[in-house]
Amino acid sequence: MGRGKVEMKRIENKINRQVTFSKRRTGLLKKAHEISVLCDAEVALLGFSPKGKLFQYSTDSCMERILERYDRYSYSNRQLGPSDLTTYGSWALEKAKLNARLEVLQKNLKHYDGEDLDTCSLKELQSLEQQLDSALKHIRSKRNQMMHQSVTALQKRAKSIQDQNNVLEKNVKEKEKEKEKEKTLASQQHSTYINATMSTLNIGGSNVYQPRRGEEEIGREMPSWMRPAED
Repeated sequence: MGRGKVEMKRIENKINRQVTFSKRRTGLLKKAHEISVLCDAEVALLGFSPKGKLFQYSTDSCMERILERYDRYSYSNRQLGPSDLTTYGSWALEKAKLNARLEVLQKNLKHYDGEDLDTCSLKELQSLEQQLDSALKHIRSKRNQMMHQSVTALQKRAKSIQDQNNVLEKNVKEKEKEKEKEKTLASQQHSTYINATMSTLNIGGSNVYQPRRGEEEIGREMPSWMRPAED
C-alpha cells in the first residue's frame, strides 16, 4: 500500500509536528546538498524551528558570501534594468572588497595607537610588536638620512659662503695694495716736484749777488768812495 497524500495544513499535534519537522528538515538539507553537488550551484538554506532554533546549510560554508551576493542582486533587480546587472554586480563586489579592506585598516590603525588590544591574541600582539619595531627602524633610518642630507647641505652652503668671503677679502686686499701704490706714487711725484722746484730756484738765483750779513755791516762802515757801486 502506498503512502497517502498528506494534506497541506498545520499539524495540530505538537509531537507529530516536531517529528514531521525533523524528518522534513533532514530531507530538505539532503536535497540542498544534492543540488549543490550535482549542479555545481551555490546554495544557502536558512530555517527556524517552531521553538526558534536556527538551522542552516550553505555551499562550502560560504553563507555570508552567498547572502551578500543575494542582497546585491536583489537590490540590482529592484533598481536597475537587466542590461545593468552585470556592471552593477562587479561594482558592488568591488565596493564590498574595499569596505572589508577599510575595516581591516581601521582596525590595524587602532591597534597601532594601542587601542582595542583586548581582543588580540598573543600571536597577534607579537606580530603587532614586530610590525611596530620594523616601522620604528624604518622611521629612524629615514630620520638619519634626512639629518645627513641636511648636514651635507649646510656644509656645502658654509663652504660656498667661505669661498665668497675669500674672494671678497682678496678683492679688498688688492684694492688696498692699489691705494698704497697710488699713495706712494703720489708721494714720489710730490717729492720730485719739490726737488725740481728747489733746483730751479737755486739755479735761477745763482747770478744775483746777495751779500752776507757781515759784508753788509762792513760796507756800512767803509767810506763812501770805497763802497762798491750799486746798480
